[in-house]
Amino acid sequence: MRALSSGGIVLGSAVLLLASVLVAVVLGQADITVREVWTVLTDRLNLSFLQIDAVGLGAQQPSDIRADVIWEMRLPRAVNAVVVGAGLAVVGAIMQTLTRNPMADPYLLGISSGASTGAVLVIVAGFGSGLVGVSAGAFAGALLAFVLVLVFGQRSGTLTPVRMILAGIAIGQLCGALTTFVILWVADPHATQDVQFWLSGSLAASRWSSLRIAAVVLVLALLLCLWHARALNAFAFGDDAAASLGIDVNRVRWVLLVACALLTGVLVAVSGAIGFVGLLLPHAVRFLVGPDHRLVLPLSCVLGGAFLLWVDTVARTAFDPRELPVGVVTAILGVPAFIWILKKRQVRA
Repeated sequence: MRALSSGGIVLGSAVLLLASVLVAVVLGQADITVREVWTVLTDRLNLSFLQIDAVGLGAQQPSDIRADVIWEMRLPRAVNAVVVGAGLAVVGAIMQTLTRNPMADPYLLGISSGASTGAVLVIVAGFGSGLVGVSAGAFAGALLAFVLVLVFGQRSGTLTPVRMILAGIAIGQLCGALTTFVILWVADPHATQDVQFWLSGSLAASRWSSLRIAAVVLVLALLLCLWHARALNAFAFGDDAAASLGIDVNRVRWVLLVACALLTGVLVAVSGAIGFVGLLLPHAVRFLVGPDHRLVLPLSCVLGGAFLLWVDTVARTAFDPRELPVGVVTAILGVPAFIWILKKRQVRA
């Protein structure tokens, strides 16, 4: 019964995600209809034979401008929100398990800030403004930041949740200060504008070309984590319990942590530093389906994508014609949740 219930939740969440993508594409300054979205989608995917049958009213082609708005702006932004939200939720779930810290999150642990600093340094130094170069810089920054958090978050050789959070905040502040220093010394206004993008966290610059690497890395990272799902279940009971089951604790931990750093770096390269998604979603998912990572990981992926998609839609449309950075909205939602989780942990202690 539990399996059927969990399967129903996953299936329902997938349907919710698809419906959310459609709503996100329709909403905006330009009035777009569902019919126009379907027509453009089937036309660009060479599935025009589905237009009449699916719509039932014939295929009325939208104007070229409206078609470009749908295909070049709305759809890539919606898909980007799904990819970034899914990736951040998966990273959060993995980190909370590996560190046994329910407050672990790539933003709170300073990993996103480290990735932002790495991306900024690559742009300013002129090593490359393309997605590959920026992603490489972001990955290096994310990995270095997390290694520092692991080093300073230990006490007598043991990682403690509070020390990890404090170390993450300190590393995040250090990375933020370094990024600000770089901004102040950059003479090129175009480079400064690019830097501001990473600081705020935004999906406004989403294009199909920026999604390829992020989507591929997300799929590979998710498959890798699912391959180690049973090991992650064992990690929840501690390193000794995992080792007693024949798991190479150090190897699995470092493989997954490097994968998380790589995924975080790529996501930051396409969207900037967006906080608290990796904190909120894993807790909601575990409440729905329990601690089994064979369910937690795919459902975190689906619900994380849907969550960030709706947050971005609100940020884009609530104050029209002004647009809020999506990172601002996630922070507004995430800070109260962080306080609630912290108080809940104190009560249990």
